[in-house]
Amino acid sequence: MGYVQIDPLSVITRAHHHTLWTRRPDYDAEMLYELQAKDQRVFEYWGHALSYFPMSDYRYCLPRMRNFEEPKSKWANYLLEKYGHLMQPVLERIRKEGPLSPKDFARSPGTKRAAWGNEDATKAALDLLFWKGEIMITERRDLMKLYDLTERVLPKHIDTRMPDDNELGQFFLCRALSAYGVAQEREIRIFMQPETSRDLHIQAASKEVISKSLTDFVEAGEVIPVEIEDDKSANYYALLETIERSAKLEQMPAGILLLSPFENLIIHRERTKRLFGFDYALECYLPAAKRKYGYLVLPILWGETFVGRLDPKADRKKKVLIIRNLVFEHVFEAFDDFLPALADKLRDFAGFNQCAKIEFEKISPAKIRAPLERFVK
Repeated sequence: MGYVQIDPLSVITRAHHHTLWTRRPDYDAEMLYELQAKDQRVFEYWGHALSYFPMSDYRYCLPRMRNFEEPKSKWANYLLEKYGHLMQPVLERIRKEGPLSPKDFARSPGTKRAAWGNEDATKAALDLLFWKGEIMITERRDLMKLYDLTERVLPKHIDTRMPDDNELGQFFLCRALSAYGVAQEREIRIFMQPETSRDLHIQAASKEVISKSLTDFVEAGEVIPVEIEDDKSANYYALLETIERSAKLEQMPAGILLLSPFENLIIHRERTKRLFGFDYALECYLPAAKRKYGYLVLPILWGETFVGRLDPKADRKKKVLIIRNLVFEHVFEAFDDFLPALADKLRDFAGFNQCAKIEFEKISPAKIRAPLERFVK
């Protein structure tokens, strides 16, 4: 996967846990807690969003940390000018007391909660220290972060040398192609990095660095240009080892996956539409009246085809998984084979969300409602 994006939405089990459960049906949240807090095998930092990474990737975040020494972002400079004087006192308190959360610091007089989050002075100081790499998130208690000094969190064996451009280009190129299988150059460039123009200054590897590595790997035969049958106008690339391995793969029985909207496979919507013909958008940030499918809609992948969308809500008090909307692509008709498997997956998904019962609100096409409800029972 390369990384697992963290997201706070809790209408169902949060996205980072959902993404891992999709791949490991025996997964539970304690596993991720142990990987971070006890085993120190994963860490949190910024990819294209806040994410979990393998601890061995730490050194490839160092260029972004360095970029925060003299930030070009207006928001980062605003925080630095207003709250930078608190960074050293906050750092000293963590040094003396051990891991601390934002709640361990008293709210400064006169500060207010911004519309999108907490603008408390010490919270801003913690963010600045985290961005610069002076502290790390040592564990999470639900979404509450505990920060400690990087020197006390980072395992001693981790390589902390600043990577050069060649190392950075190779890392981002290979990581993107390993995760995606095939990708265009732009998709490689934004796989684990910010893609908006206002954030380009904090990219670890520039467009030029990744482009050079791609050219070098193609010339060395380690990356192969690939042509997609239905998309011959675009240039795609794959690792040689991916091509060799794919030739040996056996056809797997079609399984069903209920994907998180923050899932790596679909996070870049234009790519999903181009390769899979699936036009997907996350609608939770839209007013309810403007939503077409629902609040937190999960794409339904059956084998290699996106066949529908599911808008779930976990009522944890009543232990009911509410399917607020279930809708299938217009061309999909293979319901006889699909519905029993979907019922099994929905029961598993309900259990993952600590729910014992499933209730349906809207289903389209309506003709499948009765058989699906029978299968679910």
